[in-house]
Amino acid sequence: MSTAAATPTRTVFHPLPVAGVERLTDDSAAVTFDVPPDLAEVFAFAPGQALLLRRTIDGVEHRRHYSICAPAGAPLRIGVREVPDGLFSQWLVHGVQPGDVVEVAAPTGSFRVDPAEGGRHLCIAAGSGITPMLSIATSVLANPASRVTLLYGNRTTSSVMFAEELADLKDVHPARFELIHVLSREPRDVELFSGRLDADRLRRLLTTVVLLDVDHVWLCGPFAMLTDARAVLAELGVPADRVHVELFYVDEPPPPVHHADRVVEGVTSEVTVALEGRRTTTLVPRDRRILDAVQEVRSDLPFACKGGVCGTCRARVVEGEVEMVRNYALEPDEVERGFVLTCQSLPVSDRVTVDFDA
Repeated sequence: MSTAAATPTRTVFHPLPVAGVERLTDDSAAVTFDVPPDLAEVFAFAPGQALLLRRTIDGVEHRRHYSICAPAGAPLRIGVREVPDGLFSQWLVHGVQPGDVVEVAAPTGSFRVDPAEGGRHLCIAAGSGITPMLSIATSVLANPASRVTLLYGNRTTSSVMFAEELADLKDVHPARFELIHVLSREPRDVELFSGRLDADRLRRLLTTVVLLDVDHVWLCGPFAMLTDARAVLAELGVPADRVHVELFYVDEPPPPVHHADRVVEGVTSEVTVALEGRRTTTLVPRDRRILDAVQEVRSDLPFACKGGVCGTCRARVVEGEVEMVRNYALEPDEVERGFVLTCQSLPVSDRVTVDFDA
């Protein structure tokens, strides 16, 4: 599995002017940034990577990740779909205008492709999950030794982001780019292309329409679709190391936390965090996430999604014990080595020390 990599400990944001805003659908847009020459190297990106944006509202800092939709070497551009009551998405889709300035950090993420490798690629996306796929597909197809198949799920034709760009990409590379639209709320001539990209439909598509003789599989979309896709791919014998997954949010509540009897003794833990060589200690309630609690006395702790999916708040437990509510960012070997997502970790022992510099 490949997920968004941990952001460097110290996240530096740069004010970037908005060069353009292009409406894609009624609820989505592409935002292009004007990167000054002195920051060109900072914002050089690999296809598939994402940007972390920062916005302060009423004195409260908010951060969101958005995938880059531009091919390698093109102007910096992200795709945004509006989320109901979204502090960021509504602003980016409907409020931001050319000339406005947005705080943006350097590109991050291990969900990335090297176009020079060529090869056969299968991309499976739904909704706004197309954003990094457009960057990957366009960049990969620039190499004549590559082929790309894209399965793209949406509700209706009118909700398809980047519809014209995908059609143009198909026209430019008719022999090397296969594009399959699947619509859940709009009938298609072929029944297989009508419905949700759930396990059953993916299984039928991947055994009748799409050849699985591929070098890489790229997945991005709702959590349920990613879970189904990974299960079906494993069932069909695709090696796990060929499957790369991007996830920025989880559309389900976190699982309940069950502590052993010894854990509930006492109401707080003494938690120490180490960041950039400085240690800070504070008392944290046993039912409160370490990141949220310690941020009250240490505002420079790194974070982004606070949903357990981006890995920005990754740190290593060097003393004590914590319980991680959920994890969609860390690899199994990282967990074995003591790394946790502090946004999802509750203190368990009397004393806990986590090291962000590890």
